[in-house]
Amino acid sequence: MPAYHLVQFNVARMRAPIDSPVMEGFVSQLERINAIAEQTPGFVWRLQTAEGDATALRPYDDPMLLVNMSVWESLAALHGYVYKSPHVGPLRERKSWFETPTEPILVLWWVPAGHTPTVDEAKTRLDHLRAHGPTAQAFTFRHAFPARDQPAIDAPEVDAEFCLRPA
Repeated sequence: MPAYHLVQFNVARMRAPIDSPVMEGFVSQLERINAIAEQTPGFVWRLQTAEGDATALRPYDDPMLLVNMSVWESLAALHGYVYKSPHVGPLRERKSWFETPTEPILVLWWVPAGHTPTVDEAKTRLDHLRAHGPTAQAFTFRHAFPARDQPAIDAPEVDAEFCLRPA
């Protein structure tokens, strides 16, 4: 087991309330996509309520902002799930359900294996990324940092279409 795990946290502003017809295409895929994540090698944990997803959580003042957080054994495992599994289908369709971001919406960071990150911790990391750009404390796929005392890592290839940063 690795000494560190990778946390990913992302936010997305919905185009309409979660129970609206606009969001049906997104909501209808959640259970399947979450199950794929959980079956992906390297998956450790994901944020969820008793309903099985995180769509009821509203940790920001904006009620239209959804959050998602998960923990992975490695950057490669997370990258494989995000860009090389059936998850890529909804990722390609995200503009149907979510507004185009004007600032970074995805942050990655390393935690000791066994640590369960909190939403407040995640919000702090995303704020750090937004204020300082990618650092060892808060980074992105495109500008990845290794875990403490680990060798440098090569950032995985990220298709520009999927790069979640302002244009």
